[in-house]
Amino acid sequence: LRAEAHRRLNALSEMPPPGTVPEQLLRLAPNVRHVVVVDASHSRVYVFEQQASGLQLIRSFYASVGRAGFDKRVEGDLRTPLGVYFITSRLDDQQVEELYGIGALPLNYPNEHDRRLGRTGSGIWLHGVPRVTYSRSPYATEGCVALANDDMAYLMEVLQTRRTPVIIADEVNWVRPADQAAERRSFDALLTQWQEARSRGDGRTLLALQTADFNARAGNPLRKVSLAAEPLRANGEPDPQAEWRQVSVFRWKREAEVAIVNYTAVSTKPSRSTDRRQYWAREQGRWRLFFDGAV
Repeated sequence: LRAEAHRRLNALSEMPPPGTVPEQLLRLAPNVRHVVVVDASHSRVYVFEQQASGLQLIRSFYASVGRAGFDKRVEGDLRTPLGVYFITSRLDDQQVEELYGIGALPLNYPNEHDRRLGRTGSGIWLHGVPRVTYSRSPYATEGCVALANDDMAYLMEVLQTRRTPVIIADEVNWVRPADQAAERRSFDALLTQWQEARSRGDGRTLLALQTADFNARAGNPLRKVSLAAEPLRANGEPDPQAEWRQVSVFRWKREAEVAIVNYTAVSTKPSRSTDRRQYWAREQGRWRLFFDGAV
């Protein structure tokens, strides 16, 4: 109780400076309404809303994380993972046990970066607490992020599934969007290079931009460039001529430097749109793509 009280009181003087965003956010697509930021070491959840004036902090909640802290590596280590994740679904109180309160928002842990590093485990959620209590101590879950039921009800009402990013960091570094302009332009140029190479079937450039284990989880580590000449198929593989829309870019710099790109591939022949996600790794000073697949 004393630890929880300290975390709640400290939050009053530790709010993000006005006009700042988490450093993990480089670009946010217009169709993404909210960004959730979990500051694990301070037991805090921040909710940002995308408005005409930019990303604005609208809510701040106390939260509990894993009993053993954070930086999850293996199943059962009782740690909350660190990284950039996305809400995959919504579970109401009829679908979860009383331990999780009024409901839960599951996250896509392990993501492709976690899998590439050999991290294991599953079932990482944002969720509520048993109705007999109001909140839990700062380190109390099996790896999830737990909030008071009233706060969880708000999140379940406003957050989008499959689209809302949840950034979980041990310490959040707040930056001004203008300070990231150069990095944003640099990464935009990289994405343009990749799109243009794919559009014209430039296998040499595509190979140079991909890792040796590109899309290895799909069981095809050697299939690097064959899709460049294929039309969009029923299984969601991309049309090389498809237009990119609704692009969001996130980055992660702990241990390895990784970029996560969400985009919608829109094709006219046939008319179809597919939500897709890419993972890029910075290796030896160069960005290389190691996963591109449907969400």
